[in-house]
Amino acid sequence: MSRSISIDTSSQHIPSNRSRGAMITGGAAIALAILFNVPFSTLASIYQYPDILRRPAGEALDLFASGGPVLILTWYAFAIAALALAPMALALSITPERLKSAPALSIGAALFGALAGVMQAIGLLRWVFAIPAVAAAHADPMASDAARYQAERTFDLLNAWGGVAIGEHLGQLLTVVFVLLLSLVQWRESSKVTAMAGFATAAAVAIGTGEGLAIALGGNGEMFSLATIAGFMGLTLWLILTGVNLIRSGKAMVGAA
Repeated sequence: MSRSISIDTSSQHIPSNRSRGAMITGGAAIALAILFNVPFSTLASIYQYPDILRRPAGEALDLFASGGPVLILTWYAFAIAALALAPMALALSITPERLKSAPALSIGAALFGALAGVMQAIGLLRWVFAIPAVAAAHADPMASDAARYQAERTFDLLNAWGGVAIGEHLGQLLTVVFVLLLSLVQWRESSKVTAMAGFATAAAVAIGTGEGLAIALGGNGEMFSLATIAGFMGLTLWLILTGVNLIRSGKAMVGAA
């Protein structure tokens, strides 16, 4: 008799633990969607980002040098917010239910999402550990014209490799695959609205990755940049919808228990 009661009690804790985990993950997804936009908005205000990247390198460097520690810390916060996508992708993708119903899609989404967060963080961290020294060299009143020219060329190279190639192009392509795979899982789970938002987000971000390539080929990447902005607005919406769905599912499990 006591053994039967013990089994029944432990089984009732399983839905409770899963529901709590679903609600925590859902809340974290919503928080990440909101917090990711805080440093971005701050950079737009204090550093005129991302428009500043389309201006002469000297202007961007001097404005950076005048920003001081606050600007560097804001870039650091932006990088950490991007890196937070890595554990979030794992939490959203790797669940017992999803591993059972769609193992390939779930594992693929976790892998690509984690890599996307890491790649984007690496690209953004150039503003914390590389650009400050370049900006200081350019802003030095004793610097020669040749030294300032070299600083500007270094800045352009860091942006082309660390920013465009690693952070924006590779990081965004990995983000596209992550969102697409997890949206396919959501579609299979009948979360149609959320899945459609994910599909639209993946398409917009994918188009946006063409900006760097267009510039490298001598073209104008302005239209691609608009797609990138739309894509990351869509990513914010998709993460919020994903979080809301998880919170609802967690409450549903509590009610069922």
